[in-house]
Amino acid sequence: MDAAEEELERRSKFLNSLIQKKKAVEQQEHHDRFNVRLRACDMPLPLQNRAFRCAREHLDSMPGKKLDSKRLALALKKEFDSSYGPAWHCIVGTSFGSYVTHSLGGFLYFSIDKVYILLFKTAVEPLDH
Repeated sequence: MDAAEEELERRSKFLNSLIQKKKAVEQQEHHDRFNVRLRACDMPLPLQNRAFRCAREHLDSMPGKKLDSKRLALALKKEFDSSYGPAWHCIVGTSFGSYVTHSLGGFLYFSIDKVYILLFKTAVEPLDH
């Protein structure tokens, strides 16, 4: 590798590190705005942000700010089923255990305030008759 190629590689790595830092800061700002704590994830950032926003909006709209776990789970499931196809599943609560199998890129476990939310997608296989 000659000097010019090395310099180009160095600059490329530097720019890439700046981009990664900016993305990390933006993601943290987004988490702070919705009071989200990411627990585990295998989901693209735009889908994560949609889940955070949807969960926050539904939590804020609940009468008396009282948690309705079923209503929140249904809202998230419907939102993701209609936007990203079937079969999304959602578990909401303040305490639960789980062990699930999910489709690649379709898993998100996070908390907002003291509410824990598990959102995941499974593959849908057509039935052969």
